[in-house]
Amino acid sequence: MVSSTSSPERLSSVQDYKTFLDKFDTFLLDCDGVLWHGNHVLDGVLDTIAFLRKNNKKLVFVTNNSTLSRANYVKKFQKLGIVASEEDIFSSAFATAVYLNTIVNFPSDKKVFVIGESGIVDELNDVGIQCKGHSEDNGAVMGHVDFETIEDDPSIGAVVCGFDININYRKLAKAYKYLSNKESAVHFILTNADATFPSPSGIYPGTGSLVQPLIHSLKRQPLVMGKPNKPMLDCFFSKYKTDPARTCMVGDRLDTDIEFGRQGNIATLLVLTGVTHEEDALKPEEPIKPTYIISSFGEFAKVENF
Repeated sequence: MVSSTSSPERLSSVQDYKTFLDKFDTFLLDCDGVLWHGNHVLDGVLDTIAFLRKNNKKLVFVTNNSTLSRANYVKKFQKLGIVASEEDIFSSAFATAVYLNTIVNFPSDKKVFVIGESGIVDELNDVGIQCKGHSEDNGAVMGHVDFETIEDDPSIGAVVCGFDININYRKLAKAYKYLSNKESAVHFILTNADATFPSPSGIYPGTGSLVQPLIHSLKRQPLVMGKPNKPMLDCFFSKYKTDPARTCMVGDRLDTDIEFGRQGNIATLLVLTGVTHEEDALKPEEPIKPTYIISSFGEFAKVENF
């Protein structure tokens, strides 16, 4: 793991920016706080993206949000004026699909029970994995007599939980039933463990909070795919075959983005346009430190005219 004890290198001049960029071929980019705030793209970001691509740098947008498929993320990027293809986007939903398909070699005769939204189902279906759940029980009202209707399903080989705005007791009861079957090893996967979910009107409970009833009742910890957990980065390198020594994670959060890079032993760059202030990253007692710090990702556009 990359050491967290050394002081970060502050990038403050155009020469610093150029020297930094020359060290890397691939950049993993967090989105909110790095590229945009809400529906506003940050200054210089579009120029930086164009400049880096012109110089053959690979940019991959990494997000813990599992509600959208990569195809729908492309549409979101287009609305913001950012050119991106599905290959440029690595979400926790897609990482889950890569993990089950290429690392677990998920059996073709098994299905995944999904607590979550369409992004997870779309990505699993794209790699040929069958799904159950998702919207089947949206709005379901469950009474005590309905416990008899929840039966085990031997076709279920995994339970995948992501953010689900329509989560209810029936969905949790089904997942519990499948996961508590001692005769079959059912994978328990969480797309991310984010405690909160950002919405345009504020912060609300996130995936990590919604799945706590299952963790508590099963006394079992799920495999967590999203940042800062290493499985997501393992899936990234399995998919893209890039050189870790020339790969850098760029983000605005120490506990997710920067720790994600550290878990994968790759360089990290903290941008100061999001939730983390420079003084927070430099505190002696802060265990998670980036390799580099820059005021804004948009600063790199200045290298083009250097």
